Amino acid sequence: MMGKGVPMTITDEFMKNRLTQARSYTLVILHKTAKMAEDGARAVVWEHGRRNMALGAEGVMPLVFPVNDGTDVSGVGVFLGSPDEVKVLMDGDPGVVAGLFTYEVHACRGFPGSKLPD
Repeated sequence: MMGKGVPMTITDEFMKNRLTQARSYTLVILHKTAKMAEDGARAVVWEHGRRNMALGAEGVMPLVFPVNDGTDVSGVGVFLGSPDEVKVLMDGDPGVVAGLFTYEVHACRGFPGSKLPD
């Protein structure tokens, strides 16, 4: 659902203050490869998911979004580490190691306290 009716008035002062609170994050876009169709892929993806849940529980990857829209994009994650740190983590991902996934890493900015609604 989009907005709930009357939009909030956002002043220039509000925007300037909010922009000073932005911090750096790292965004990962995960892509499926043709190896996803091979025998044993499901078990590797299960371990990939287990690792993602551990990274979330540790606070390293507070947001993860599996994507199931028929494209080669398999998921999106937001990490607290730098792009170089995240590349090291991703290179150790079971799905990446098995060749089931490739990934893109992007430095980005966001606002602390932003969250998904319950």
